[in-house]
Amino acid sequence: MDDKQANRDPNLDEKTRRNSSSSSTAADENPHRADLRAKATDSGVYQQNSEINNDSEIEVAVSGHDLDVELGHIADNTEDKIEELKRVESRASVKTKISKVFSIVSRKKTREKERIAFAPIPTSDLDQGIVGWDSQDDPSMPLNYKQGKKWLIVGLVSAATFLTPFASSILAPGIGSLNEEFHNDNEIVGTLTVSIYLLGYCLGPLFLAPLSEIYGRRPVLAVSNIFFCVWQIGCALAPSISSLIVFRFFTGVGGSGCLTLGAGVIADVFRTDERGFAIGIYTLGPLIGPTLGPVIGGFLSQSIGWRWDFWIVLIAGSTVTALIEIFNSETNHHVLMQRKVKRLQRELGRDDLRSCYEVGTVKRTHTEILLNGLTRPTKMLFLSPIVLAVSVYIAFTYGVLYLLFTTIPPVFMETYGWGLGVTGLVYISLGLGNFSGWGVVTLTSDKGVVERTKANNGVFEPEMRLPICIYFSIILPITFFWYGWSADKATHWIVPVIGLFPFSFGLIGIFLPLLTYLVDCYPMYAASAVAANTVLRSLVGMLLPLAGPQMYATLGLGWGNSLLGFLCILMIPVPLFIHRYGARLRKKGLQL
Repeated sequence: MDDKQANRDPNLDEKTRRNSSSSSTAADENPHRADLRAKATDSGVYQQNSEINNDSEIEVAVSGHDLDVELGHIADNTEDKIEELKRVESRASVKTKISKVFSIVSRKKTREKERIAFAPIPTSDLDQGIVGWDSQDDPSMPLNYKQGKKWLIVGLVSAATFLTPFASSILAPGIGSLNEEFHNDNEIVGTLTVSIYLLGYCLGPLFLAPLSEIYGRRPVLAVSNIFFCVWQIGCALAPSISSLIVFRFFTGVGGSGCLTLGAGVIADVFRTDERGFAIGIYTLGPLIGPTLGPVIGGFLSQSIGWRWDFWIVLIAGSTVTALIEIFNSETNHHVLMQRKVKRLQRELGRDDLRSCYEVGTVKRTHTEILLNGLTRPTKMLFLSPIVLAVSVYIAFTYGVLYLLFTTIPPVFMETYGWGLGVTGLVYISLGLGNFSGWGVVTLTSDKGVVERTKANNGVFEPEMRLPICIYFSIILPITFFWYGWSADKATHWIVPVIGLFPFSFGLIGIFLPLLTYLVDCYPMYAASAVAANTVLRSLVGMLLPLAGPQMYATLGLGWGNSLLGFLCILMIPVPLFIHRYGARLRKKGLQL
C-alpha cells in the first residue's frame, strides 16, 4: 500500500473519497498517470481541459499516436496539429456551454409547467364499453401534440384571424373615392360599405361555432375561408354601391370563421398555463388588423384605386387558405373521439362502445345535437351572466374603436390638410399601442396565473386572469380627452397622434384577458362562448360608428370625445365586478 492509500480515512464514504481524489494534483494521484498526461500533452493528443480522464484511454491514445508517427502517417509535435486540436476543443467547449444553457432553460420551463396539476386525460376502458385516449401521453391527443405542430396550427389560424379584420377596415380611406365613382352623396350609405362587414361577423359565428363543435374545426374553417375569398372577387368587380354592400356582408360571414374558431383551437391544444400566450398571439389579429388596414388601404386607394383593396386581400387570403388546408389538423377532442368510436365499432363489431366524453350524458339524436349546438351561442349570451357581462364590456370598447376610426380621416385631412395616404399613417399610433399592451399582457398572464394557483393551494380559478384587466380599464378613457381636445383646438399634429396610443394600449389589456377568461371558463365550448362575444361585439361595432357623424356635428370633437371618455369611466367597475363575483355566478352553472 503506497503513502496515499495509507493516509486514507477508512470512514470516508465513496462520495467523499471521489471528492478528495478530485482535489489532488495529477502527480499526487498517480505518477504513471501524470507521465501519461505529460506525454499526451507533448504529442498534442491531450489538452488540459480534455474530458479524457481514464488512464487506459490516455494510454491507448498515446500509443496510437506514437505508432502513427513511426509509420509516417502524421508528423510528430507539429504546430498545425496542436492548433487544430485546440480549435476542435474550443468548438466542443462552446457546444457544451450552449447545451448547458438549453438544458437549464428546458428544466426551468418544465418546473413552471409542473406547478399546476391538471385533470387526467380520459382513457379507454373497453370492458366497460368506454372509448378514450390510449394513455396520458397519447400522441393523437391534441394536448399532447409536439410544440412545433401546436404553434404551426395556431400560427396559421392567427394569420387568417389577422387578415379578416384587416379586410374589414382596408376600405375606410377609400370611401370618398367610391362615393365619387358611384355618385353617392349619402354619408350613411358610404359608411355602411365598411360597417356592413361587421354584420356578417354577427351572423357567421351563430352557426359556424356550433358546427365546429359537432363536425370539427378543420372542415368548418376551410369552408368559411374559401367563402371569404370568393366574395372578395364580387367586391372588386361590384357594379354599384348596393351590390358592394351585399358582397361585403358575405365576406364578413366567411371572415368570421377564423375569429370564432381560433379560441376553440387554442383550448384544444394548449393547457391553462400555456393558454395566455397563445391567446395573445391569436388576438393580435382582431386588434392590429383594423388599425393596419387603413394604412395600406389609404395608399392603395390613392395610387391604384379602391378596388385593389379587394384584389390584395384575395391574394393574401387565398395563400393563407391554401396553407391552412395543407398543414391544419383536426383538434376538437370530441370529434376525434367520435371518429375513434366509429372506427372501433366497425373493427370490433361492438355497437355498445361510447365516447369517454359522453359518459353520464343522455344519448341524443343527431337532430337534437344539431339544434342544441346551433342555439348554444345565443343561450350562453343571454343565460350566462359571465358571458353577457364580458361581451357587453368588450362590445363597448370595440364599438368605440370603430367610432374613433371614423374621426381620423376628417380630422387630419381637413384640420391639418394631410393627403389620404399620409392620413393612414396615423393608425400606426394605435398599432403601437396594441403591440405595447400585448407585450405586457402576454408576458405576465400565464406567469400570474401560475403564481396565483400556487398561492391558492394548487387550485386554478379562471378569475385569476383578471387583475391586470382592471388596471388597463383605467387607462382606456385617457385617449378621448387627450385626442379629442387637442384635435378640437388644432394643436400640433403630434399631440392628437400620441393621444391615440393610450386607447389601443388599454384596449388590448382588456380584450386579451377577458377573452382568455371566457376560454378558461368554457374550454369545451370555447368556440360558442367566443361566438357569443363576437356577435355582440360586431353588432355594436357596426351600429355605433353610424351615430358618429351626427354626434360630432352636434357636440364637436372636444365634447363628443369627452362623452365617450365619461362612458369609459362608467364602465371601469365591470372587470372589477367580474373578478369579484365571477366565480359565484359561474358556479351556478348553465346547461349546455
